[in-house]
Amino acid sequence: MTDVMASGRFDIDIAPADALLAGTGRFDFTKRWTGGIEGTSAGVMLSAGDPASGTAGYVAIEVFEGSIDGRTGTIAFQQLGSMADGAEALRYEVIPGSGTGDLTTVTGELVLDAAHGDHTVMVRLRLT
Repeated sequence: MTDVMASGRFDIDIAPADALLAGTGRFDFTKRWTGGIEGTSAGVMLSAGDPASGTAGYVAIEVFEGSIDGRTGTIAFQQLGSMADGAEALRYEVIPGSGTGDLTTVTGELVLDAAHGDHTVMVRLRLT
């Protein structure tokens, strides 16, 4: 097993799409990643709740294509985010079994810092 740490950032383009269920929102997005994680990704986000009042949640799936710490391939990420009383929680993980190329056996997580509208990430991966 090899542990890999990489840092980078991404720019996101996000657009509302038709909701799939009453009382929910749907958004399609693309990202451009730079730094130790470099490439592009595309995904879908589903949300519910009332973000304006500080209570809401979302789930997202995205597929990344590019390189992480010099290893190339594709991988899928899953996100689970929530807000309660204005406090935020986020899980951002590699979907097991989703990798191709040099990323085939990768597992791990991303730690996102979105302070001031800048999206920086630290990637903690394990290659088996």
